[in-house]
Amino acid sequence: MYGLAQRAKGLLRCGAAVLLALLLCGGVPVRAAESGRLLVPVGHTVGIKLFSRGIVVVKLSDGPARESGLQTGDVIVKLGGKAVTSTEQFQTLLQENGESTADLQVKRSGDSVTVSVAPSRNDEGVCCIGAWVRDSMAGIGTLTYYDPADGTFGALGHGITDVDTALLMPFSNGSILPSTVKAVKKGEAGAAGELRGDFDLTRNLGTLSANTTSGIFGVMEAPPDAEALPIGTAVTGHAVIRSNVQGDQVGEYAVEILKVLPNAADGRDLVLSVTDDRLLETTGGIVQGMSGSPIIQNGKLVGAVTHVLLNAPNKGYGILIENMLKAAES
Repeated sequence: MYGLAQRAKGLLRCGAAVLLALLLCGGVPVRAAESGRLLVPVGHTVGIKLFSRGIVVVKLSDGPARESGLQTGDVIVKLGGKAVTSTEQFQTLLQENGESTADLQVKRSGDSVTVSVAPSRNDEGVCCIGAWVRDSMAGIGTLTYYDPADGTFGALGHGITDVDTALLMPFSNGSILPSTVKAVKKGEAGAAGELRGDFDLTRNLGTLSANTTSGIFGVMEAPPDAEALPIGTAVTGHAVIRSNVQGDQVGEYAVEILKVLPNAADGRDLVLSVTDDRLLETTGGIVQGMSGSPIIQNGKLVGAVTHVLLNAPNKGYGILIENMLKAAES
């Protein structure tokens, strides 16, 4: 289970819905984890807006899209040779095309595929193909680090994926916004908790440059007010995580790193247990929205929280900071 409170918008057009699974290619020029590099472990929540490159097919009904061979998870990038940039613009292109057969160029598992579809009119006379699509995601997550040397940042420790298909959202652009935690849904065995908060849509803190399986990355416009720490290598034993679980305040909470699995490839490099009674009382352990909380051990930044164990919310997983930094520079 991922640890980010998320929202999304759907069907041509289905509107916005609060989604409780995750919440979210390019690259940011971040240097490797060289000796002596200093990073600020932030731990504050941020609002996240991400817009996809093309539109993601999240569901199909019986109709022209399914008959054409379109599949869930496909990313529609062109209709009739015209670039698709949003769900609204795609709907406009469909109406302009009418019921004539048109080619859809899609990205499927990294390959370019073309399918031919003949839209049909519904009872209201609107041309449809029977596909639910999504072009953006929004939600609250945690900022992991800020690099005072070049203004870059990393957050989440995992990618922003589509809640319906579980596939990484194809990245076009996005931003991070100021946020405040208003309430907490406490985690319980079998039910993930969640940070609930507001974010300011009128002001950007930074610009996103990449959405990867190891985190989201970008450049901040203003530095966080916190001390920079050296990068370290995680070992089993005592550590702390830095998280914003109440209002606008960031606190440090005790955890125990139980295992280090450096060869894991899915953001589960570390197994950790929350031991701090204050955090257990407030959240029950790790909840959605804490994804990206920096892990500090022996005065060094060693990783970030990524997942919660559904059946044991006091335990979860983390990613090694060196793996986040490798993803940032790729």
